[in-house]
Order: sequence, then C-alpha cells, then structure tokens
Amino acid sequence: MSTAHAAAAEPADADLELADSIVRELFLLVRQVKRSGERHRPEMIVDMAAYHVLAHLHFGGPQRAGEVAATFHSDPSTISRQVSGLVKAGLIERRADPGDGRASLLAATDEGVRVIETERRRRAHVIATVLAAWSPDDRQALTGLLGRFLDDYQTFEAQES
Repeated sequence: MSTAHAAAAEPADADLELADSIVRELFLLVRQVKRSGERHRPEMIVDMAAYHVLAHLHFGGPQRAGEVAATFHSDPSTISRQVSGLVKAGLIERRADPGDGRASLLAATDEGVRVIETERRRRAHVIATVLAAWSPDDRQALTGLLGRFLDDYQTFEAQES
C-alpha cells in the first residue's frame, strides 16, 4: 500500500533507523543543492529566500503579501523585506487587487520570469549532468520514487492537520 499513513502501529526500530538515514540523506542532498546553487549562480540578483518568493508568485500567480507570508509560514515583516528587494530589482511588481481597490497583489514581472527560467535551466543542466551516467531506467525510478515519497508525505501531513 502506498499511503504514508497506512498503518497505525508504531514503526519497528529497523524502520526508524531507515527513516533516520533517509532524513540524513535528504538533509545532505538539500544542503548540496543549495551550495551548488550558490556556487553556480553568481549572477543571481536576490538571495534564495527572495528567489523562492519570486518563484512562488510566478507559479502560483499574483497574491497579496499576507497570502505569501502564510504560504511560507513567515512573519509578514520578513516577506515585506523580501518583496521590497524584489520590487527594487524589478523582479516583481505591485498591482491593484481587482477584488479590493485598497489592496495590492504581488506578481512576477517579465524580468522576474526570465530570472526564474534561467535558474530552472541552470538547475536542470546540473542535475542532468550528475545523472548522465545513470541508466534511463534508474533516472526514471528516482523520479517516480521521489514523486511517490512527496505525495505520501503530503497525504500524511494533510491527515495530521
């Protein structure tokens, strides 16, 4: 069964040890990807936290600052600082909210979209290079298992809330 919350019983010690190893490997992977991004992205105008806000607005569409803060579980003042830097850099803009003329929506600009797409291509190039020696079946298996893990994790989190 592929649901993350299939059994209500406590995991066995071996399962907990395996899970601990997975957490450690995921942590090291995320840290490596961040380091790689910093090293291969000297032209980036904004820090990674602001980049995530920019990407969120691009893929999620225009939103109020409060919605962005809630999405990132961040203090509105933190998002406000990131937004200010992104607006100053010309990567996002404030637009009038059609539903409430007193409020504004944040949206990625054309330049912001260009930055996101450039970064996505850069990351894809690095990952493709790393996986070049892997067989197509292994690459497909990794993709499928990562997707399955994420789906199950999200299902678990939704059940817990």
